[in-house]
Amino acid sequence: MGEHGVASAAVDARGLVIAWSAGARRVLGYEHGEVVGRRAADLLADALPASARSRLAEPAEWRGPVHARHRDGHGVELELEAHPLLGSAGENQWFLTATVPEPAARLRRWALDQLPVPIALFDQDGLAVSANSAMEGVMGRPQKDLLGRRVGESVDGMRRIPGFEGLDEAVQHVLRTGEPTPYEAWLRAPGEAREHAWLVSLSPLKDGSGEVRGMCLAAIDSTEQFLARRRLSMLNESGNRIGSTLDVTRTAEELAEVCADHLADFVVVDLLDSVLEGEEATPSPGTAPLVFRRTAQRSVLEGCPEAVIPVGSRHTYAEGSPPGRALTTGRALLYEVDDVTGLPWAGSPERARSIEVHGIHSMMAVPLRARGMTLGLSVLARHRTAEPFGQDDLLLAEELAARAAVCVDNARRYTRERAIALELQRSLLPHRAPLQAAVEVASRYQPASTRAGIGGDWFDVIPLSGARVGLVVGDVVGHGVQASATMGRLRTAVRTLADVDLAPDELLTQLDDIVLRLDSERTADEAEDAESPGEIGATCLYAVYDPVSRRCSMARAGHPPPVLIGPDGEAAFLDLPIGPPLGVGGLPFETAEFDVPEGSVFAFYTDGLVQAPDRDLDDGLARLRQALRGTDRPLEQTCDAVLRSLLTERPVDDVALLLARTRALDADRVATWDVPADPAFVGHARKLACDQLAAWRLEEASFVTELIVSELVTNAIRYGGSPIQLRLIRENTLICEVSDSSSTAPHMRRARAFDEGGRGLLLVAQLTQRWGSRHTRTGKTIWAEQALPDE
Repeated sequence: MGEHGVASAAVDARGLVIAWSAGARRVLGYEHGEVVGRRAADLLADALPASARSRLAEPAEWRGPVHARHRDGHGVELELEAHPLLGSAGENQWFLTATVPEPAARLRRWALDQLPVPIALFDQDGLAVSANSAMEGVMGRPQKDLLGRRVGESVDGMRRIPGFEGLDEAVQHVLRTGEPTPYEAWLRAPGEAREHAWLVSLSPLKDGSGEVRGMCLAAIDSTEQFLARRRLSMLNESGNRIGSTLDVTRTAEELAEVCADHLADFVVVDLLDSVLEGEEATPSPGTAPLVFRRTAQRSVLEGCPEAVIPVGSRHTYAEGSPPGRALTTGRALLYEVDDVTGLPWAGSPERARSIEVHGIHSMMAVPLRARGMTLGLSVLARHRTAEPFGQDDLLLAEELAARAAVCVDNARRYTRERAIALELQRSLLPHRAPLQAAVEVASRYQPASTRAGIGGDWFDVIPLSGARVGLVVGDVVGHGVQASATMGRLRTAVRTLADVDLAPDELLTQLDDIVLRLDSERTADEAEDAESPGEIGATCLYAVYDPVSRRCSMARAGHPPPVLIGPDGEAAFLDLPIGPPLGVGGLPFETAEFDVPEGSVFAFYTDGLVQAPDRDLDDGLARLRQALRGTDRPLEQTCDAVLRSLLTERPVDDVALLLARTRALDADRVATWDVPADPAFVGHARKLACDQLAAWRLEEASFVTELIVSELVTNAIRYGGSPIQLRLIRENTLICEVSDSSSTAPHMRRARAFDEGGRGLLLVAQLTQRWGSRHTRTGKTIWAEQALPDE
């Protein structure tokens, strides 16, 4: 009970005091005669709260604080209870009791009022009955205008305050269930330049029995926490959006998009022209102005009307301008645009005019630097957003620029390395099919478009002795310049081994040893390098086709099986023994031989053609077989059809495809004779050769051919053994071959002045385009080629 006890009074329907207790006299100082008959409202220092007025109109009981005026003029705070009574004539009367709050209660009220956290109390109907000073400041209205209103209503009770939509449902949930409910809202307080984020806590107020009697609303300004979360979310999003491709231009566009979505109203990204050209970046600006190229720009306005430089155009920034200063210092700069006419930012009348026309008021210049190199500059501006950039925005822009700069530099390095690898690979792959008559060829090479870079796929067509041809396709494990360089070394090795006419299985065995040696030659530093591709490995397929016998021998080392399309147009995979990939070592390879009808087509390929993330290997092989079916179709068209059928626009691995249509040498273009081991037969062998040349109308070649036949047959009779065979082949060149049963390879030697022999092979080498020997199953064959005389 208060220090003055309980004051009581009665008020009639007209609002006049009709009874006044001694307690009321002690509390307010008025005597009985001074009050009875007066209006009760005259005793109040402030008007009744709206909630009290609404209860008096019903009528219904009401309880709450009021401010009365003492007889001597000072204010008195009272806890008032109003109880409706029914008079003798049926009119409404009121019995009032009031107490002065205890000191603890006053302290609680003062604490509530002076607490810096906005707080408001609501009754069971959701009407405000009290609000502290902090709430008055946030809402921009005195307490008397807030009382009796629902959450979020303005003074007129009709218009909702923006940011509080949907709050009514949360209030009703709390009053109905008694469960605390959080709520988030945005609100701009009077006099504030920006909106604030508020975390609103709605808590039920319960009596001793646990029944909900009202609700407490407390609001915490969570703007800084919200902005921090937004910055973290933006940085996380930028990690997913910026650098999605290894394309310099696209990375710049992604930076502009992220900044325009979350940070600025207008964004431009200028990269150094040298960076876009794939050259090295500059450590810092020199005396000469840096040349930029407008790479990307984004705006909240359609068409980026703020921009005065179109995308793709070259330009510079004045050294004294904010962008120039940012480039010089290497740090981001923040500027408020107060005086456009005197602003050095613009650097040109067009830029100054754009700033003025669009109302740009705040700007940032942020250099793009990575690994100590300047790559470009981003400029961010605000004109539709009223709030200027702050230091937090500057730090965020620097972080985004740093991340984008690393991605730009990675893309630049990748583009440069890819260009080098492509150029290297183009220089190593055959540019045109070599002159040979055994097969008609067509080929395609498609580099990968993924971050992995250029691979080590290759193919080759190698003319061999005896009108034969070697066909090879291979794939080095890994990507990049290292894989391309390894591919070049293996391709050279295959050509060297093919020149000595090794059988396919023997060639792959030698190639396997070479791969093992290449791997062992790698230094410890290379082996420990994180970017090193690891152990060297490769797959390869090597085939030799003979148009005279129309037979093909073939072996493969871990490579996909080739396809043979017969003259009838049916395509089938060849059932070849599969050897281990190159680089395993210690395991054998096996050669398969088979007859090939004239006009058949071999299809050699690498696994990038048939393997893809969206399909399995069996499906890829089936699609390849279907694309190769058909007859009388040019090989070039077949290549295009295969690539259209199996490849996407951006293949994930390199692809090499080689098609070879077999030809056959007719019997009238080959002449073969058995030679007895008798020196007397050498002259007859020369005559047989001359007669054949006459039949082919190649008499002009008779002199050289006689010399070649005489030397090779004589050597076979003298140093070789039976059976001996002489063969002439008319292809693109005139080929002379002599076979014997000896496995000893011939070699040239320097003859002394008085030696009777030793000059034959030297003469053969001087008079022919090329000559050599190859081992056969029964011995060896020595051959020599000479150009056909003009017909």
